[in-house]
Amino acid sequence: MNVIVDENFWQVFPEAQISILVVKGLNNEVDESKDPYFQKLLNQASKKALDYLPDDSFTQNEVIQEWRQAFTKFKTKKGARSSIEAMLKRVSQGREFRPINPLVDLYNSISLSYALPCGGEDLNTIQGDLHLGKAKGGEAFFPLGAEEDSPALPEEIIYYDQAGVVYRNLNWREAQRTMLTEETKDAILVIEAINSAQKERALQAAQALQELIQDYFGVTGQVTHLSVNQPTLTV
Repeated sequence: MNVIVDENFWQVFPEAQISILVVKGLNNEVDESKDPYFQKLLNQASKKALDYLPDDSFTQNEVIQEWRQAFTKFKTKKGARSSIEAMLKRVSQGREFRPINPLVDLYNSISLSYALPCGGEDLNTIQGDLHLGKAKGGEAFFPLGAEEDSPALPEEIIYYDQAGVVYRNLNWREAQRTMLTEETKDAILVIEAINSAQKERALQAAQALQELIQDYFGVTGQVTHLSVNQPTLTV
C-alpha cells in the first residue's frame, strides 16, 4: 500500500508536512485497569494545551487563527473546523478527556501536548492506496453513527482510498469503516502541520508518539515526514 499526497494538495499548502507513523502487531484491546494511566496522560496533555491558549478570547489564539485561515483555502462543509480547534475548545471549557482505546488515547495526548491535528486509522481497512488531496465530489463518506452517506464536496481536501473518504476536511471527521477499534492490529497515524513552527513541533510530536507506543505496546513504529519533495510512502 502507498500513501500518496496528491499534487493538488501541495498547490494549496506548499509548506505543509504530513507526518506518518505506521505501527504493526498491536493489541489495542481496552484494559480498564490501565484507565488511570491513560486518564493521567490525557489530564497532563490538557494542562500542556493551555500553553497554546494565552489569549482569553479563544478565537484570537495563534493556533486557532492558523487553522481557521487554512480552512479558508479550500472548500469545506459548513461549520467544519480543524480537529485541534475542537480539542482546544474542550480544554478552554475545562472539559475532561476520557479514555477511549489505547491508540486513540495516545494520539489524543500528543495532539493536545503539541497543539497539532492528529488522527489514526486501521491499516487493514484501507482499500488500495491512501491519498490526501482534493475531492472530485461525491466520494462516499459515512461518519461514526451515521445512517446515510454524507459525500465529499468538489475541491474539499480529503484523505481517500478506493472505497471513498477516510477523512473529510483534512482530519476534521473520519469514516466509521476505517476507525481504530479494539480489534485493530496495524495502524497508520497522521500528524498535520502547515507552517515552519508547526513542522518543528510535528517532528517532536511524532517522536513522542513513537516513544509512547513503544512503551505501551512494545512495538516500534516507522515514522516518515511527507513533504512537497517527498510526497509518497510505501507501507
